[in-house]
Amino acid sequence: MAPTSGGQYHWVSMLAPAKIRKGLSYVAGWLTLAGWQASVGSGAYLTGTLVQGMLILTQPSYVPQNWHGTLLYWAVVIFCIIINIAAGWLLPKFEGGLLILHILGFFAVLIPLLTLGPKGDTKEVFTTFYNLGEWPTQGLSFCIGIMGSVFAFVGGDGAIHMSEEIQNAALVVPRSIMTGIMINGSLGFGMILTVLYRAGDIDAALAENPAFPILAIFKHATNSTAGAAVLASLLFCLATSATVGLLASSSRVFWAFSRDKGLPGWRTLSKVSERTSIPVNSVVATGLIASILALVNIGSSTAFNGIISVSIAGLFSSYLLVAGLLLYRRCTGGIVPASSISTDISTEFESTKVVWGPWRIPGILGIANNVFACTYLSFVLFFSFWPSFAAVSPQNMNWSILVTGFVAIFSGLYYLIWAKKTYHGPIVEVEPRYAHETRA
Repeated sequence: MAPTSGGQYHWVSMLAPAKIRKGLSYVAGWLTLAGWQASVGSGAYLTGTLVQGMLILTQPSYVPQNWHGTLLYWAVVIFCIIINIAAGWLLPKFEGGLLILHILGFFAVLIPLLTLGPKGDTKEVFTTFYNLGEWPTQGLSFCIGIMGSVFAFVGGDGAIHMSEEIQNAALVVPRSIMTGIMINGSLGFGMILTVLYRAGDIDAALAENPAFPILAIFKHATNSTAGAAVLASLLFCLATSATVGLLASSSRVFWAFSRDKGLPGWRTLSKVSERTSIPVNSVVATGLIASILALVNIGSSTAFNGIISVSIAGLFSSYLLVAGLLLYRRCTGGIVPASSISTDISTEFESTKVVWGPWRIPGILGIANNVFACTYLSFVLFFSFWPSFAAVSPQNMNWSILVTGFVAIFSGLYYLIWAKKTYHGPIVEVEPRYAHETRA
């Protein structure tokens, strides 16, 4: 319907009632931006600390330090910035090459685990449930523990924020998203089953490498430290490429929100390089903010994880806003087929209608899909604020509710105090189809 770099906040502006449109879209923009910014930090942190896990694997005497992880984090961020701003053609070529490594790497990890790893018991794999958080019921433990799997799907809207750099984005972007989910969903499910059947003693793997037990599983399966290091290197390459993509999409949200005058310093952040057509300032700003946040990790990894935990809450709350408004519009007849719009769009009534795009689920199936989306998102958002352990302490507390609440309250207050003077909703540029039309 509207493939734009702004994504969620743009759609909220389209779908929300007129009275709350501007303010709600502004808050949605900040939640989206905070979620994406935290995702960049999460990707860089996981990639950098993966190197520390590899050091533990190959050098058992190594004692990991927070500042080591921060330096590795910065190295990953710098690499991602270079890939994103070097040239307009480099990012798609880099991602295309990594797609090949992604597919080949899947088999490079799967085959050794299947052929060399210890054989697991089917009953144990499918009927053993852990409650390491010591929650009152196994069901509650499941609802809280599933957030680890939810995190793997954070950033599913990444391709959307590249829409303004893609031809025929209204079809290409949704096809790309669904293709990615089908490919990675199938490969991921196969890999999960393989790891579960060939994991061996999970408790021993956790004790040997608490941060990355998968590396200990590699070692026990291959019975070789070198072999495990090679498999871990594949994970490192893929994690790095994922962070490159996270930075690219995050910077486009930065750029789009700045173009719409929603951020401080929007004049600078909205500039696009004439040489590469890349929003270099936004890319650098995204990397710089992520790097500054990493300083927190030196003092306290708990505080740092509290900040980046907004990646789930921030993004999923923005998804919920859009899904809820889409359901509202659909049920009230607020979205019409393109064929029902007259060729003369000079009237205000016609020009403000929301029109279906070429990709949708029609009728009752579409409503059911939207209802499921809202239900699932509400479930995820609710449990994303729960701590991992029933016995809560400052060290294991989930601070995402504090960070998410701060972002929502700050953005609302900032809008009321200042931004409402400059932010008037997404700026839409329409190529005229007829002689009497103008650019809006």
